[in-house]
Amino acid sequence: MNYLDKKCWICGKEETMPFKCRFCGKTFCSGHRLPEQHACEGLEQLKQDGFYNKSSRQGNNVTDDIFKDAIKNTAKYAAKSAAKGIGRNISYSMKNSPSMAIIYLCIFSFILQIVIPGYEQFFRMVPANIVTQPWTLVTHMFIHADFMHIFFNMLVLFFFGPELERRAGKKIFLYVYFTAGLVAAIAYSLTSSAPHIPVVGASGAIMGIFAALAIIAPEIKVYLYFIPMRITHALILFALFDFALLGSNDMIAHTAHLSGIFVGLLMGSRIKRAQARYRSYEDIYNRR
Repeated sequence: MNYLDKKCWICGKEETMPFKCRFCGKTFCSGHRLPEQHACEGLEQLKQDGFYNKSSRQGNNVTDDIFKDAIKNTAKYAAKSAAKGIGRNISYSMKNSPSMAIIYLCIFSFILQIVIPGYEQFFRMVPANIVTQPWTLVTHMFIHADFMHIFFNMLVLFFFGPELERRAGKKIFLYVYFTAGLVAAIAYSLTSSAPHIPVVGASGAIMGIFAALAIIAPEIKVYLYFIPMRITHALILFALFDFALLGSNDMIAHTAHLSGIFVGLLMGSRIKRAQARYRSYEDIYNRR
């Protein structure tokens, strides 16, 4: 609806949600919305053609139809406004948080997996085919096996991704995330006993984020199965779990998890040392 379409044909008043007459098709304000209030030409034509009379029953029907149209227009406008608001929030989140951008991309990719045949097969990683399909080293991180897989991965990223962004910066977050994800994919491809079985998911990258954050901010408390503990203790439990299940046939890429943790620990240590040097330089500068 453009600017002129919001103005009343009678008085010129502009309203956010104007009323459109179902008989003449013109736009009116709330004060002139009824056909009788704006001398509706369309209604007069209907009267002449014999489709309308002044009986109370038909008059009530006309009023009911107008009321229904008003409700329909209001609902339609509210739905459009809500959709625009959600779109703006998503756009703002994606621009200001790499973590949220990855989450939305993963959700969008998961929807495409459902509606587009062959989508998952093209982007998932098969260790035996990474030489001929090198893009899958990255794209497999945006593919997930089922709803629970994407739900838990994105839940962890939602809580810990922005925290690493806040403490280390957005560029550092992206560096850690994709480095851990790539190394995890390569390590799994080199050690897998079933190279023709496809691999999907961002678990390796997310474990890298979790491990880096455990080095940078070991005081953070997390809840593992509703049990509160320090993030470092949770990381140790995750690592022990993956070590214990190495070589099992549970269809979980434990090697990728451990590789992501290893990368996260290394990069977290580098980030922490860099931050310590920066603080020492800042202290020296402030003393001058």
